[in-house]
Amino acid sequence: MIPAGTPKTVGVVWGLLILNTLGSTGAETIIPLPRSLIQVVTMGALVGAFTLALALNLQLRIRANAVVLLLTLLLLPSVISSVDLESGFGALFRCARLALFVGTLWLLSRWWDGSLTFVRHHIRTYFAVLGSVAVGALISPGAAMPDVYGGRLVGALWPLTPPQIGQYAAVIIGLTVLLLLGRQTDRASAAVVIGPSLVLLVLTHTRTATLGLLIGLVLAISSLILTSAAARRFFVWTVLCGAVAAVGFSSALQAWYRRGQSEQYFSSLNGRAKVWDALLAAPRSTAEQLFGTGLGDKSFDGLPIDNSWLAVFHEQGLIGVALVVGIITVLGAVALLRPPSLARACAIFLISYCAIASYTEAGLGDASPYLLHLTLAASLLAAPAEPLPFAATAIPRRRVPRWARDREVT
Repeated sequence: MIPAGTPKTVGVVWGLLILNTLGSTGAETIIPLPRSLIQVVTMGALVGAFTLALALNLQLRIRANAVVLLLTLLLLPSVISSVDLESGFGALFRCARLALFVGTLWLLSRWWDGSLTFVRHHIRTYFAVLGSVAVGALISPGAAMPDVYGGRLVGALWPLTPPQIGQYAAVIIGLTVLLLLGRQTDRASAAVVIGPSLVLLVLTHTRTATLGLLIGLVLAISSLILTSAAARRFFVWTVLCGAVAAVGFSSALQAWYRRGQSEQYFSSLNGRAKVWDALLAAPRSTAEQLFGTGLGDKSFDGLPIDNSWLAVFHEQGLIGVALVVGIITVLGAVALLRPPSLARACAIFLISYCAIASYTEAGLGDASPYLLHLTLAASLLAAPAEPLPFAATAIPRRRVPRWARDREVT
């Protein structure tokens, strides 16, 4: 039976999972951090998360969940394609990491009851990550916005790229807006999160994160319009402000969106299309088409793939693609069948954001923030825990002393 309360230590486990998915490559930091040291920290965080989750759930009580089950099945093509070492020993290491990641999610599933507990853990942890980005920008603006990234904001204390920062900022902005509309937080607390995060998002010049935030919020708020007056007012004011901004600041918005890129470079999605065409044109055996070439660093011929579907196809084959499609489909179907609620709106936002970002970002087939976003959506869509049966909750009968029983007999 699943307990109603959630230990506070569960938030620590969730934070360690987020730390594990921050990655080990990115911009140059103020204090040079060896990649081996960063990998030790991130892998140590994953081992710590699994160990702590196991200590909290020694009875191994889990909840049936289709999303985590599909993630478990995703290990099958990953191991089959990695065992021949075509991608090196790193592929098996990544398989072990994914297995530990999924195992931790199974242990945490005990506390998935459709509440907003994990949403708050999500916001707090990523806000702390963004806090490190802001501190790095204040300490060394030159290192935080280097020319090699076109002046876009990067992590100067921890090697974070502009797309990563944009993703974290967009996700917690969207979730905080929804909590505010659902009256689960006050305006002052929401402003503390939304204001700085929005500034960081703008400084990253990340188009995918911005579009994912806007479209995800539109879909999420639309699911609340019939049941929430606050959602209706927010939707109307957002449309009006958006129309005014589009008319009055069209040139500035267009310049921000184009980032000074040429028409040809912009149309090729920053050169991504060339990598995608080369990946699809590469010869593959039947086994590689079905199971992929093994878990790697999401690159092809030394260039980043930057597309979740093509990355999964390259590393885990058509079987991996089918399983990831199954994850998105299951989440979307369950979200549509659930009655309107704040938890459902948050789940819709997360699902929409991940679906949009999957076109220009990789990560749906391996331990990544995107899998954590989808897992959070799954926890929000989980049915509430059933109360304990009456027999288990009834007050036990008071034991009558023998001398009292003897007196009753006489």
